[in-house]
Amino acid sequence: QADAEVARIEALISSWQSSSETSMINQAAGKEDIVVSEELFQLISRSIKVSALTAGTFDISYAGVDKIWKYDGTTHQTPDSQLVEHSVRLIGYERIVLNEEERSVFLPDEGMKIGFGAIGKGYAADRAAMTLRESGYEAGVVNAGGDLICWGSSMNSQGWQISIADPVNPNTILASLDIQDLAVVTSGNYEKFIDLDGVRYSHIIDPRTGWPVRGIRSVTVISPIAEFSDALATGLFVMGVEVALSLVNQIDRIECLIITDDNEILTSNGLDLELLQGDSESTDFQFRIRN
Repeated sequence: QADAEVARIEALISSWQSSSETSMINQAAGKEDIVVSEELFQLISRSIKVSALTAGTFDISYAGVDKIWKYDGTTHQTPDSQLVEHSVRLIGYERIVLNEEERSVFLPDEGMKIGFGAIGKGYAADRAAMTLRESGYEAGVVNAGGDLICWGSSMNSQGWQISIADPVNPNTILASLDIQDLAVVTSGNYEKFIDLDGVRYSHIIDPRTGWPVRGIRSVTVISPIAEFSDALATGLFVMGVEVALSLVNQIDRIECLIITDDNEILTSNGLDLELLQGDSESTDFQFRIRN
């Protein structure tokens, strides 16, 4: 049932399937508005709200730069700066026109696109978890490629112990957290990137500039909703450490953990981070949410 729900959502939000509602919106950019399902309309509406909350560091209309940066091994030099600058002209969540009465979506500029690459997995995880809970499962974990949500308790403890990868050595654990009825999502630069002339360019693009973000290795967001954690993790990654922590500290029931390129570990005010054990090669932390 959970797998079927994820497949249904993929068919709804996919930018690759030409028959999806999302593709229809993108194909009609600059031409006409598209009437969509209530589910997609509300997902787009929530995405725009997160875009506004992050001042555009998460932007649902970022998809227009997808053709500039490729992470499939075919990119061997940085793209032309004028090309990158030109690509961001089509980015701007505030220009998306939503007609609630007609339940329609309009992208005003031809070539403008919306995409759910930074929020879709979280939404799918939420829906899969809801499907299982409605089917009577009292406890469980859904992990959608790093977008994780849990409910109830495991048999061995109160809640679930969630581990966070070390971005320098992704196969090792940097930190762990005991949680219950919460989502944990990590955005990092260590799984999808290209190295050009000794510089790492991650897949996380600043929608305001069109260039990959540097300075942060990973951002983990903890909140009750995987969809929100997913989108916010990307937004925080782009906005930088100081602004990110300031924003999170103003929002109830949201916490974050940031690891910089210098391996500095920073947390929001509601997280306690305790060193459990470690040496020069391996460090393991336990952190908990303050009451």
